[in-house]
Amino acid sequence: MENIDSIAYKKAKSKVREIRGFYYNLMCYCIVIPVLVYVNLTTMPEFHWFWFSLSGWGTALVFHGIGAFGYIPFVGKDWEDRKLKELMEKDRNNGHNG
Repeated sequence: MENIDSIAYKKAKSKVREIRGFYYNLMCYCIVIPVLVYVNLTTMPEFHWFWFSLSGWGTALVFHGIGAFGYIPFVGKDWEDRKLKELMEKDRNNGHNG
């Protein structure tokens, strides 16, 4: 069985990867959306289609950030950690009783 430090390291590394992915997504959004606005306003100023990209990608970016930083409004910030500890404790107790 893996030790607690190894599990914590893997979990932290995964979380860092998620956060890095979010920042990459945010950087791309901040570069691409202004380009789309410019292209739209110079080629077809009578119809502002850039709003579709801005709002769609922006909404996805918000959810990506929520996932990456672990903020889930319905269950609280540390729900996952509490649930993980609870399940590990239950598993540990069942192992000793079986």
